[in-house]
Amino acid sequence: MSFDLAARLAARRAEHLYRQRPLLQSPQGPQVMVDGQPLLAFCNNDYLGLANHPQVIEAWRAGASRWGVGGGASHLVVGHATPHHELEEALAAFTGRPRALLFTTGYMANLGAVTALVGQGDTVLEDRLNHASLLDAGLLSGARFNRYLHNDVQRLAKRLEKATGNTLVVTDGVFSMDGDLADLPALARATRAKGAWLMVDDAHGVGPLGATGGGIVEHFGLSQEDVPVLVGTLGKAFGTAGAFVAGSEELIESLIQFARPYIYTTSQPPALACATLKSLELLRTEHWRREHLNGLIRQFRRGAEQMGLALMDSFTPIQPILIGDSAKAMRLSQRLRERGIMVTAIRPPTVPAGSARLRVTLTAAHSEAQVQQLLDALEACFCLEAEHA
Repeated sequence: MSFDLAARLAARRAEHLYRQRPLLQSPQGPQVMVDGQPLLAFCNNDYLGLANHPQVIEAWRAGASRWGVGGGASHLVVGHATPHHELEEALAAFTGRPRALLFTTGYMANLGAVTALVGQGDTVLEDRLNHASLLDAGLLSGARFNRYLHNDVQRLAKRLEKATGNTLVVTDGVFSMDGDLADLPALARATRAKGAWLMVDDAHGVGPLGATGGGIVEHFGLSQEDVPVLVGTLGKAFGTAGAFVAGSEELIESLIQFARPYIYTTSQPPALACATLKSLELLRTEHWRREHLNGLIRQFRRGAEQMGLALMDSFTPIQPILIGDSAKAMRLSQRLRERGIMVTAIRPPTVPAGSARLRVTLTAAHSEAQVQQLLDALEACFCLEAEHA
């Protein structure tokens, strides 16, 4: 018996679901070089335009000069360096929580938090549209795992009635493929009423949302009692890499003791933490970035709605255009690329069957002229598609 990998790959190609990696040949930003072609990109998650910021680069360079280029060991051996500790303290202050714990990736943060908090005999309930890392964490936890319909608090409440053991409700803050927000106040009320805990992965909310960029919890004015477990990533609005979990003293100490992805992984380079400290400073002080970004979002939605494009219910930098058919989404993405615009076609299994889309993402590094260039290209491509339908 052997694995018929060739047949699996052929089937994926036939279904227009085959994934390929574009080769980025320039620093991240609006203007990029991909596969040898200069493109105006609307597909990265660098929401505040910090990934190639000169001050962040200099902080990394200075950090590498002082601390070297590798973590060298896990945090619990001898890999927890002063910059890691300083970043954790800064993130705790930023989120208004007693402690924060640094993880190497967002996937690890979600996997570590869920599996450390619940296990056999417990219950984990998740939004059906949660990120794959959250769904995998629920499955791997060993707890009784159920998904509720997207943002359906009534369905969640019914599942909470049947929950056993310690119960953890898990949701994205901003849903990465739709761009909409979790109904966090209602989720918090339902969860607290049953003595359960609410965990929010705010990977796409921290930075763009909230008066100071604090994300969805700040946006809704909620407390640590409402959302005991807050996860954020550093590779999006922060422009660097890694992730964190913020919460109570007891939560963070429990993760240090029981979160296997934290315990058994080499720490990120200390120089990276130095760079993130600088990007956090810029995030907190340069409010114009969020203001400019919000203006671009309004400009894009106004123009797309005038064209009759099928937008989703999002006021975040994630602005998907619903297409439906995977082959059509791929064709439109290619037409845009021929016009010098890069927008990724998102297809199943990343999104539900029949809901393929163009996932437009806007950043503070884009200009109004560039957004208008995108709108003009979209109009031309959709007109051409209609002519050949």
